[in-house]
Amino acid sequence: MAQTVNRGVLLFNLGGPDTLQDVRPFLYNLFSDPEIIRIKNNVLRRVLAWFLSTMRQRKSRNLYRQIGGGSPLRRITESQADALNQRLRARNYSARIYVGMRCWKPAIEDAVDRILADGITRLVLLPLFPQYSVTTTGSCLKHFQILDRRFGLSSKMEISAISSWYDENLYIQSMADLIVEGLHSFSDDDPDAIHILYSAHSIPVRYVEEGDPYLEQTRKTVELIQSRLPKPYAHSLAFQSKVGPVKWLSPATDRIIAELGRKGTAKLMMVPVSFVSDHIETLQEIDIAYMALAARSGIGEFHRAASLNTYPKFIDALAELAIKKFGR
Repeated sequence: MAQTVNRGVLLFNLGGPDTLQDVRPFLYNLFSDPEIIRIKNNVLRRVLAWFLSTMRQRKSRNLYRQIGGGSPLRRITESQADALNQRLRARNYSARIYVGMRCWKPAIEDAVDRILADGITRLVLLPLFPQYSVTTTGSCLKHFQILDRRFGLSSKMEISAISSWYDENLYIQSMADLIVEGLHSFSDDDPDAIHILYSAHSIPVRYVEEGDPYLEQTRKTVELIQSRLPKPYAHSLAFQSKVGPVKWLSPATDRIIAELGRKGTAKLMMVPVSFVSDHIETLQEIDIAYMALAARSGIGEFHRAASLNTYPKFIDALAELAIKKFGR
């Protein structure tokens, strides 16, 4: 008798603190990641992580307080998992969907425990980061490899990983759709005055110099999205959310907003290009801090394209990625 194939999809994300009390331990987990803080000495890195999380916790709590006292990332990711499960079933593809957070709960270890208990025989690893970086996708996959060696996962199931999907057709179209919807928020006069500012999470320049494809893939994503818009709007790509004194990808989003204001830009559409869920970077950094900066800079109209979250066409994109790995 042929062995029953039990399919599973493991969605990776970094995670975020559910409550204000979670902020410091979340930051500690984040700064303990050797792919984020590249110090080979584990003890030294953990000491530094303790110091950074202790020093930054008050500021971070204040930011999370502005968006309701915690991150919605876990709730949204679990909703994405539920939507993906339904979409796969609608296409006669039965699969269990798991969520594993690199720096918070449910941890990747928790997901692996459930995968083993469910007897999964074919597993697809699907990071919720369209563009590959060692700090995100790379970190999740490397951590999974550690668990693979520990539990002998590869001997129990067929595992395939998706490293990036920055050019996936339905993902690109989803982004274009949400931008077009957002453009309707502007006043009707002079639509050609709208400038689209794509904002991606920054990473240290050194990582790109060492071969990280994140910058190149992000630029390609922007190019593809622009090609789907009804006309060639003026646009820029900038980077947000840098931490620490090292050199990060530039230009910085806040600097570009200020420059656009000085140049007389009247209408600014923000597009969070490397984020697939609402989180602190969209709800506080863009919606609150950058909106205030735009107003101070003389930009009269400021709107943000909605995040992908559970947008149906985006869930279709995730389903397509999984099915391609499983094989039709």
